[in-house]
Amino acid sequence: MITYIVRRLLWAAALLIVVSAITFSIFFVVPRLAGASPETLATRYVGRAATEDTVKLTAERLGLYDPIAVQYWNWIKGVAIGTDYDYGAGVEQCPAPCLGYSFITRQPVWPELLDRLPVTLSLAVGASVLWLVAGVAVGVLSALKRGSIFDRGAMTLALAGVSLPIFFTGLISLAFFSYRLGWTVPGGTFIPLTDNPIRWAQALTLPWVTLAFLFSAQYARMTRAGMLETMNEDFVRTARAKGLTERTVVMKHGLRSALTPILTIFGLDVGLLLGGAVLTEKTFSLPGLGKYAVDGIVSNDLPKILGVTLVAAFFVVLANLIVDLLYAVVDPRVRVK
Repeated sequence: MITYIVRRLLWAAALLIVVSAITFSIFFVVPRLAGASPETLATRYVGRAATEDTVKLTAERLGLYDPIAVQYWNWIKGVAIGTDYDYGAGVEQCPAPCLGYSFITRQPVWPELLDRLPVTLSLAVGASVLWLVAGVAVGVLSALKRGSIFDRGAMTLALAGVSLPIFFTGLISLAFFSYRLGWTVPGGTFIPLTDNPIRWAQALTLPWVTLAFLFSAQYARMTRAGMLETMNEDFVRTARAKGLTERTVVMKHGLRSALTPILTIFGLDVGLLLGGAVLTEKTFSLPGLGKYAVDGIVSNDLPKILGVTLVAAFFVVLANLIVDLLYAVVDPRVRVK
């Protein structure tokens, strides 16, 4: 088991290095291959109203005239130990981990990401708990009651949840539950958990339910399919023949064997959401990482976009590492291999 964990940790560290190289290539190498000049790349740091001289000076100060390998090394070094940015009027220090410095807002990106991370974290964790519990429970019941009215109704509702986009269900939910009935808090409201846990949950109830409705539908269908396949296996019939209760057979033998694909997709979904639930945060006007990235795109502020991309990649790698470790808990065969 220890060897398995160490191996996965080493692979996660190597994957982070690969992800950093790919991220750097997307923002710096690919545009150069497409014909972009250092001046063109520099315009993404100074905004649309900058003069030609300002753009050239910025490109020089950012080292965009250096070889690609030197640029990547300086970029990685800045993330690890921090760096200084000379924007003409002075030198600004960007402490580690330096994920970029916005020349438009004159602020390092990392502290702004930390300010917005609790919003995205609250949204992702709350919604993931709802969709995992609801999706798995509905999927198990549908499999056990195959062909019943509950099964058909649940799968029809799941099909609707998968088909409807979040910006549609979110706006409909806001119009009906918040502005017409007044049951939930309107969008744009976030209360930190440490300030008032009750108001924190009230403000996020509608985004949680709306986001969970989209994902729980997919989890219900996957759980149902997995349970239908597992409950016909020989080891399940053997468990029943041994006299075990139906609850033990379903939960310990059937559901446990069907959880492996659920864990895989759950890790990917949570990792992506922790990097910013763009549509949900934009629909409900929540100041999280997703909305921060959208604001960076609108204002042509590359460091913001780059910072969110790196954070999202980190969470995806971290979520996959946790899933790999949970495999050994759910499926003992992983530890044997």
